[in-house]
Amino acid sequence: MEYVFITKSPEDTIKLGEKIGRLLKSGDVIAYSGGLGAGKTTITRGISIGMGLGDEVISPTFSLLNEYVGANARLYHFDMYRITSASDLETTGFYDYLEDGGVLAIEWSENIESELPDNTIRINIERIDDNSRKITINGDGRFANIGN
Repeated sequence: MEYVFITKSPEDTIKLGEKIGRLLKSGDVIAYSGGLGAGKTTITRGISIGMGLGDEVISPTFSLLNEYVGANARLYHFDMYRITSASDLETTGFYDYLEDGGVLAIEWSENIESELPDNTIRINIERIDDNSRKITINGDGRFANIGN
């Protein structure tokens, strides 16, 4: 099912992420698409808050992976921008994290499309202007009533 939301500010995007984060369950995989500066890390910050992990989320651009671990939840935030082959993907530990039971949030997921699970939640973020975003979620019915 597809759900479309418009956010008018980074704060709105974080709030939408919080609502998403409260609905996530162990083993969920989120595949982001959207250009540079679209708001992938911003929505991940909201997801982290919604999962009870705080707001200290930063882009994993240079580390490839940031881990946020709490008493009851784990969020693994990947950046696949520089991943160009299966062997590159293997070095990130991606397959191990899929089995770990945490939530995976993957920026530049199009680079590993063939390796994503069938039940992946897809979130596309389109920049409307400096502050506004069109956020499209393709996922199950959990996201039907989250509103803006």
